[in-house]
Amino acid sequence: MRIRPCIDIHNGRVKQIVGSTLKDQNERAKGSAKENFVADKDASYYASLYRDMDLRGGHIILLNSVKEEAYEIDRSQAMGALAAFPGGMQIGGGITPESAGCFLDAGASHVIVTSYVFRDGKLSESALSKMISAVGRERMVLDLSCRKRIDGKYVVVTDRWQKSTDLEIGSEILDKLSECCDEFLIHAADVEGKRAGIEEKLVSMLGEWQQKSGFPVTYAGGVRSFDDLELIGKLSGGRMDVTVGSALSLFGGNLSLEDLAETSRKI
Repeated sequence: MRIRPCIDIHNGRVKQIVGSTLKDQNERAKGSAKENFVADKDASYYASLYRDMDLRGGHIILLNSVKEEAYEIDRSQAMGALAAFPGGMQIGGGITPESAGCFLDAGASHVIVTSYVFRDGKLSESALSKMISAVGRERMVLDLSCRKRIDGKYVVVTDRWQKSTDLEIGSEILDKLSECCDEFLIHAADVEGKRAGIEEKLVSMLGEWQQKSGFPVTYAGGVRSFDDLELIGKLSGGRMDVTVGSALSLFGGNLSLEDLAETSRKI
């Protein structure tokens, strides 16, 4: 198990946001995003910190839509972070085959893709193939962040987790999509940023599949204590990596990144 650090950028600032409250620009009249933390340091500061701790494979996420003016400010911050830790971090948020190359050239190890490969709530095989052709499966991470439906099944959500798709998370689809990418990044969107505990049923399902497949999976969502970290390790046989955001002391929480990294190495 490894700790995968994160840098979430919104309106040009490093933030921790309750994921379910993040809206598109035209939806904001219905309520503002709930911010757990807004940094007074830029993205390159955090990337440098992760570099000095040799915490590789974390993700930078641009939270503004590519249609918003603020996306360019996010992008500038992200470029600074990639320059500070070349080859050490992945990047996602509005990635397309046309834009992916500039992020890889700037130092991203992988691009993280979700919304581009979905059309009208369905996985687009042609869009997925186009992305693979542009970057290669070995440099692509598929973000299969999901929510639990009323029937208890988990479905992938896109567009800042506001749009549900018909893609159910399960062993069959994980087997299929693992042939198209290098890793999976999976946020439990219902608990992301809430520091209320992990989505145990989802972690158990992913952990069981991962123990059979050996394929890299990073889970994010709800981690609040070292007990959560140990539970993820138990449910995945110590294979599943984990991202901790709002619970980190770096971002106003109570958990030390150094202690988490040390604990994860022992699981």
